[in-house]
Amino acid sequence: MRFYTTTHQHYCGIDLHTRVMYLCIISSDGEIVLHRNMKADPESLLKAIEPYRPDIVVGVECIFTWYWIADVCAEEL
Repeated sequence: MRFYTTTHQHYCGIDLHTRVMYLCIISSDGEIVLHRNMKADPESLLKAIEPYRPDIVVGVECIFTWYWIADVCAEEL
């Protein structure tokens, strides 16, 4: 099994629901830089992560509505 071992400046975790999502972005030293409940749509996500985009990893809980986040991230690379 191969593991992802690359480090990044920022990490984003998303608790996704149908209409809202809760974002938490932390820096590589563990400082919380964003902790927010927000509308679950591509524009809100991209606006929230914009300052951290040069080096961020995004993780989202695995539920049936996660696909749009993967699509947005793939399109924005």
